[in-house]
Amino acid sequence: MANVDQAAPVATSDTGGLRRDVGLIGLMWASVGSIIGSGWLFGAEKAVVAAGPAAIISWVIGAVAIVLLALVHAELGGMFPVAGGTARYPHYAFGGLAGMSFGWFSWLQAATVAPIEVEAMIGYAKHWHFADGLQNANGTLTTSGIVVAVLLMAVFVAVNFLGVRVLAHTNSAATWWKIAVPLAAIFIIAIGNFHPANFTSEGFAPFGAKGVLTAISSSGIIFALLGFEQAIQLAGESRNPKRDLPRATLGSVAIGATIYVLLQVVFIAALPHASFAKGWANLAYAGISGPWAGLASLVGLGWLAWVLYADAIISPGGTGLIYTTATSRISYGLAKNGYAPKVFAKTDSRGVPWFGLAMSFVTGVVCFAPFPSWQTLVGFITSASVLMYAGAPLAYGVFSDRLPNHERPYKLPFGKFISPLSFVVANLIIFWSGWDTLWRLGFAILIGYVLLGSYAWYAIRKELPNAPRLDFKAAQWLLPYLAGIGVISYLSTFGGNGDLPLWWDILVVAVFSLGIYYWAKATASKPEQIEQDIEEVVVTDAPAH
Repeated sequence: MANVDQAAPVATSDTGGLRRDVGLIGLMWASVGSIIGSGWLFGAEKAVVAAGPAAIISWVIGAVAIVLLALVHAELGGMFPVAGGTARYPHYAFGGLAGMSFGWFSWLQAATVAPIEVEAMIGYAKHWHFADGLQNANGTLTTSGIVVAVLLMAVFVAVNFLGVRVLAHTNSAATWWKIAVPLAAIFIIAIGNFHPANFTSEGFAPFGAKGVLTAISSSGIIFALLGFEQAIQLAGESRNPKRDLPRATLGSVAIGATIYVLLQVVFIAALPHASFAKGWANLAYAGISGPWAGLASLVGLGWLAWVLYADAIISPGGTGLIYTTATSRISYGLAKNGYAPKVFAKTDSRGVPWFGLAMSFVTGVVCFAPFPSWQTLVGFITSASVLMYAGAPLAYGVFSDRLPNHERPYKLPFGKFISPLSFVVANLIIFWSGWDTLWRLGFAILIGYVLLGSYAWYAIRKELPNAPRLDFKAAQWLLPYLAGIGVISYLSTFGGNGDLPLWWDILVVAVFSLGIYYWAKATASKPEQIEQDIEEVVVTDAPAH
């Protein structure tokens, strides 16, 4: 198998190519900058309301789940350092139909994160009088709020148009701040405000196991921890992807998970008892709409509250910036694989996929109207994100069997055990988000099939050069997989009709997931077809220098 860097010729066309300008710190900070976003501003408060102090367990479970998924991605990222990697691994393993599906899940997740971060910025800005009229009481944006939101999206796009090198430097500077401020909040608030009795005075787990599990998906825990894949999406622009991708992926998860667990512990311990005396579900105090800044004011740290209000602009802004980048890179990958028009793969003189970037702006603007608040969309995005991630363990299982001699700069220990386990965990996270979220996600998936399927049909009918290979045989498990998760959710106690009791539903999801995993491995593309698809990408993903 040829080395990507050796096989890729220098791009000389006027459409250019992606530039390999990003080093290890740039890759890691792209992921850390995505992980430390609006999630830290809201996650601890939302989680403790859903689970009580047992939210700490929710964070640990969420961190373990993300680590499992990140381990699988670390090996795949080193094996295939291509732009928009999460959208491509299923394509290699299962052909066009599965690749198109997981590519859509990837794009759907990335395109809707930036608007959420903008809404978080506006939500915290309500502290200042000039921003009073930007949101209605129910969290929806007013007309003036939509104008401000559109302007913020335009800033994200403008920075991205300056090229990946400028983006990496901008994001790195913002990420240093984004790490420093939560750490400062943790230690400064904990000094003199740490009350161990808070963990038990109103019950450690007042809502039981269901509260702990529900919090993982619905309160923003997984949403907060998502983002490690940004290094993977930028693989085509990494100077040394085989060495740096695994380090950046695993390093970013370690940093993010540690910060979030500490934030939850300190948030619970620092609250005055009066704020939760009526039970954790009724947590209330002055300034709770900006949980951390309000808490800082409550314990007499007004100066820190001002820093946190400023951070509420910088942290979500940095995350929105990098997800705008990711959206254009995923659409670039979709076009390279023949699922979207070629214009999405065109780059300007700075190596920027300009059309995909413009479409990410349009999508963000459209999103502002129907989304009522930050938390409303968290469950949806969590499910779309984890559905995207679920493709990686499936592809890993195929490559471990059918490409045993392929170069692996990072080899996952116990991969044959961790891979199916990570697929089970991914499906449990999707399942815990609840039926009310999953039926909406199903509707969005259908829209994707209409859009991408229509183009694929057109490309095949017209015999276009990049027409995708829709391998229905290799993806025969896909429809039963998507439908099965929906049916189990409908029957469960997580927003469903309750026919499937708690714990039994988890067992059913686990058994179902393992069945899909081994079915997918058995029907995957043949080794020679996988090699052919990989070689095509090696040639077409030529970097510009």
